[in-house]
Amino acid sequence: MKRINKFLMFTVLFLAFVSCNNKKTEISDLDTLRNSNNVRSYPVVQMDSMQAINSITKQKVQELLDLSTLYLSGKRNTEVDTFIYSQMESYFHKPDSLTFKNLFRELDSLKVKSVKVNSLNVYKEFYKKDTLDYARFNVEYFDEKNKSLGAFEKNAQYILMSTPMIKKEFKFYFLDFYSAPLKKDTTSVGVTR
Repeated sequence: MKRINKFLMFTVLFLAFVSCNNKKTEISDLDTLRNSNNVRSYPVVQMDSMQAINSITKQKVQELLDLSTLYLSGKRNTEVDTFIYSQMESYFHKPDSLTFKNLFRELDSLKVKSVKVNSLNVYKEFYKKDTLDYARFNVEYFDEKNKSLGAFEKNAQYILMSTPMIKKEFKFYFLDFYSAPLKKDTTSVGVTR
C-alpha cells in the first residue's frame, strides 16, 4: 500500500511539474499579420483571360451602380456629390452630358437605394469589321427598406485599352451603359413601287 501511495504521489507531482512548465506560447494576431505573406496566406487562383474580364467587368458594374445610388441619394450640388460624379465619369472613356441619363432616370423613377449585380456574362458582337465588347448582366434593385424592387437584364459596352507605360496592362472603360446592344443593319424585304 505504501508503495502505491508513493507511486501515486510521485505521478501527481510529476504531472503538476510538467503542466506548470508546459506553457503554450500563443502567437498574437499582430505577429501573424506581420509575418504573413500572400504566398502562404492566400491560395493562388489561376484565371483565364475571359474569367478575369468577367470578374473585372462585374466589379466595375457594381462599383458604378453603387456610386450612382450614392450620388442620387444626395442633394447633387455639394462638393461630395461633385466628387462622386467625377468618380463615376472616370469609369467612361469619353463621358458627356448624356452618359448617365438612362441610368439616373431609371434609378430615380424606381426610388432605388441599393443595387446588386447577380450575374454577368461578357460577349462579343461583330459589326462590319469591328469587334464590340458587351456585358449582359442581371441587376436587382432594392428600396430604402431593403425590399426587392425587381431584377432586370441590362447591357453595357466596354473597352480595354492598353497602357503605354506597362506591357500587358489594360485600363477598363465603359463606352455605353444601360443601352441596347447594337442592332445589325438590315433592310426588310418588301414590295417597292
